[in-house]
This record gives sequence, C-alpha cells and structure tokens, in this order.
Amino acid sequence: MNLEFTPEEIEFRKEVRAFIEENYPKELAGAGTREDLSREQFLAWHKVLGKKGWSVPAWPEKYGGTGWTSTQKYIWGEENARIDAIMPLPFGVSMVGPVIYTFGNEEQKAKHLPGIRSGDVWWCQGYSEPGAGSDLASVKTTAVRDGDHYVINGQKTWTTLAQHADWGFFLCRTDPNAKAQEGISFILVDMKTPGIEVRPIKLIDGTHEVNETWLTDVRVPVENLVGEENKGWTYAKFLLAHERSGIAGVARSKRGIERLRDIATKETVDGTPLIETPEFSRKISQLEIDLTALEFTELRTLASEAAGKGPGPESSILKVKGTEVQQRLTELTLEAVNHYGAPYAYGMEATGNGAGIGPDYADYAAETYFNMRKTSIYGGSNEIQRNIITKMILGL
Repeated sequence: MNLEFTPEEIEFRKEVRAFIEENYPKELAGAGTREDLSREQFLAWHKVLGKKGWSVPAWPEKYGGTGWTSTQKYIWGEENARIDAIMPLPFGVSMVGPVIYTFGNEEQKAKHLPGIRSGDVWWCQGYSEPGAGSDLASVKTTAVRDGDHYVINGQKTWTTLAQHADWGFFLCRTDPNAKAQEGISFILVDMKTPGIEVRPIKLIDGTHEVNETWLTDVRVPVENLVGEENKGWTYAKFLLAHERSGIAGVARSKRGIERLRDIATKETVDGTPLIETPEFSRKISQLEIDLTALEFTELRTLASEAAGKGPGPESSILKVKGTEVQQRLTELTLEAVNHYGAPYAYGMEATGNGAGIGPDYADYAAETYFNMRKTSIYGGSNEIQRNIITKMILGL
C-alpha cells in the first residue's frame, strides 16, 4: 500500500483547506462536537456543503456523491478534523441515505435523498428499545398492516437528537410469528405524524442529547416501507456496517492527540512538563501506536470500498478499536488537566467547565470524558462486535 500522497492529492488538500477556511461558519469556530447546539448550528456547515455538492462524499455520483477517491475522502476527513468542524449528522448522510439508495424504490429516492444532501431534512434513528439495545433482534415495537397503512405501537429509547427530527427510520416487528431476525421491517416515519411523542432524557451534565420516543397508533403509509416486508434485518445490518466504519473517528483522534500533547507540554509535575515524565509519555506513545495501526486498517477498508466492496466485518474492528482509542484519549486528557477538570456547573458562561477556573484547554475535559463512555455501547456494543469478528473473520 503506497502511503505517499500524489501531487494531485496534495493539490486537492490545498483546495479543501482553502474552501474550509473561507466558508466554515464563523459562529461554529471552537464549538467542537458539543451536543447542546441548536438545530441551526448543527445544520450550518451541512447546508454550506450541500450547496457546494460536498455534503455526501461517500455516496455514488448518480445520487449526488462527489466521485472522490478513497484517498480524497480521507483527506477531506482530516481537514475537517483539523478545525473540529461540526460535520453533517450521520443519521441521514451515513445511515438511512445509503439504505434508501441501495434498497429503496425510485419514489423513495426522489423524495428523500435531496433533503438529506441539502441538510433541509433532519433524520433520527429508531432502533434501540428498553429491552433491545445491542440485541436488536428482540425489538418489540409492532407495525400491523391496516389497508394501505401500517399502525405502529411501541417505544424506542436513546433516540439521539430526535427533538429536532423531521423524519425517522424505525425497526418494527411486522411478523410476530417469524424467527426474531426474520420478522422485522425497516419503515420511514414522518416525525410529525399524530401519535408520536418525543420525551427528553436529560443527561447528568444537564444537556439534552437523547430521548425516548413513544409511538401510539401511529399510521404510516405502506409506501414508506423500505425494500421488502420482514427483510428489515438485512437493511439494519447494512446500515450498522456503515455506522461502525464512521465511528472509528481516526482523523478526530489524531487531532485529539495533538491537543493532548500540547496540554502535556504546559502542565507540570514538580516543575517537569507532563510530556517529559516517563509514565505519561509512555501512555501517549502507546495511544499513538494503536491509532496508527487503526489508521492503516481504515485505509485498507477505504481501498476495499474503492474497489467496489461494501463495508464488511472489518467495520467491527474499526468500531472496537476506534472507540477504545477515543475513550483512552479523553481519559488521558482529563488526567492531564488534573484538578482543573473537576469543577462543573452547567449553563454558566465563563468556560466549558462552568466555573471559570483553570486554562481554556481544561474546558469540557470532564464533560467529554463522561460523554464518550457511550462510544463502546452505541452502534452495537463492543462485546457484540467481538462476537462478529470471531465468527465472520476468524471462523470460530
């Protein structure tokens, strides 16, 4: 695998960097990936990219993709990570969009894909339930056929940012007598439909990122069924493979390590910069080694996709190692800022930690650390991913 960028790729990086510097919304500078932004803030960069034609770079060109090579997509990710850009949310771009253009009919493609590309339509994901988290085959939300409608009843939980959503994609049980995986359908739901109630789940830091969603006698046109009835498990697995690949977050982690090194040069232990202490230096070096190995795995996966192969079980490797790196990174960052990461009072304007104490780089260190505990659970818990790797890759 050639790891040197070509002159054309170097020019592409310059083009991308110049575009980002000139067009990234100024009001988002420094916002990072905080989950308490307004709907307009979340969508600001997405809409700029939609007008440019760069909002869905991984899509096929016939559906509005850029036609970029895998290396160009990689460069694009790196340049956005360099400024901590608020990227288009994955629910439309990376999840339901690929499902619709791969398995949906022409009417569904024409109706839904343009709004995803432009950022005008916000999507949410109705997968997890109180009794079906990583075990999605156990979903109990039902969709019963009634003429030309499905009548949906049930409860979904951890519905991320559903308070802003226009549409949602839901896994529903359409055949209660079939084997668990064989009786599920993939249905698109207008979130303004009567009978839908989105209830906030307030996090410990006071933010409103996730919700529980109740569906009571929600009537959805049969035309909103994607693909075939009772084949939703196939589409759900396809979607999760795309989601898990994106969760790896290599470019963001590389940027995070740069910030961590900078912090460790400023924080001291008995007058010695933290970066020069053997124990902390070893921790950073090991993290960088693991991230480099993950980066090569991601590049191999991108090369495979460029050859026409969709993401397969290797996406589980990316998910497991990527989330482990992210959690270790936030843990080391919190360790580096030490007691400055402790004070917290949500809603105060002084700094991210709400107390106005300590340097700016301590802002959000504790908040980010605790929030990132979720990464090894969502998208299919890492325990489940190890089972997939054992079966699909190792053949055990």
